[in-house]
Amino acid sequence: MVSADAARTVVGIIGNLISFFLFLSPVPTFVRIWKKGSVEQYSPVPYLATLVNCMVWTLYGLPIVHPDSTLVWTINGSGMVIEVVYIILFLIYSDKKKRLVVVLVVAVEIIFLGVLTALVLTLAHTHTKRSLIVGIICIAFNIMMYAAPLTVMKMVITTKSVEYMPFFLSFASFANGLAWTAYALIRFDPFITIPNGLGTVFGLAQLLLYATYYKSTQRQIAERKGREVNLSEVTIDDEPKKIGSHTNQNSHA
Repeated sequence: MVSADAARTVVGIIGNLISFFLFLSPVPTFVRIWKKGSVEQYSPVPYLATLVNCMVWTLYGLPIVHPDSTLVWTINGSGMVIEVVYIILFLIYSDKKKRLVVVLVVAVEIIFLGVLTALVLTLAHTHTKRSLIVGIICIAFNIMMYAAPLTVMKMVITTKSVEYMPFFLSFASFANGLAWTAYALIRFDPFITIPNGLGTVFGLAQLLLYATYYKSTQRQIAERKGREVNLSEVTIDDEPKKIGSHTNQNSHA
């Protein structure tokens, strides 16, 4: 019979792999930024939010705060490194104004983590108290991160199109929430269960929206392509007429 600890480790490893994929999902965006040499209209907010989320979860998973949470701090530590790379690339390819804002926000996040770590280690002298303090903060940041797709979901309902809500990313978000919820329930950890349980619900909602509006999305894309083809045909047909008209004017002159 498989022990609870062994099952928790296996589920945690699966959760790590899914989370790692989610951390790497913005790579195509940054490849585009690199090729264009500009961040264009992309916002640094998702990367800054994910960075501070990873920072507080890494603190939570450390043995000095919450023992036996190696799989928590390792994946979030990896996420921190990946987000730092994204932010550095954003700084390289953004203008001076955006660069200044990003640097200031990162500085505030680092100061916040430093103050939080110092207060927790000096004022809370047991693992239970430290886990409680850092865990509540982790829940707040994680819920904000999972709630971010709500704006996209609203757009899907309004436009009846899932064109800008990629299926694979929605599925990975659902699977990530599900894996970490299962991990937390095997040896009950409310601070991991609550935000990831909500993340599972949000992910499932996205998948249901995808199933609901998939056909209408394909119809809208087909109609748009049809209009583009018709427009190009009209433009091509009009060119000879313009040339012919110009020739006639010259002959009359």
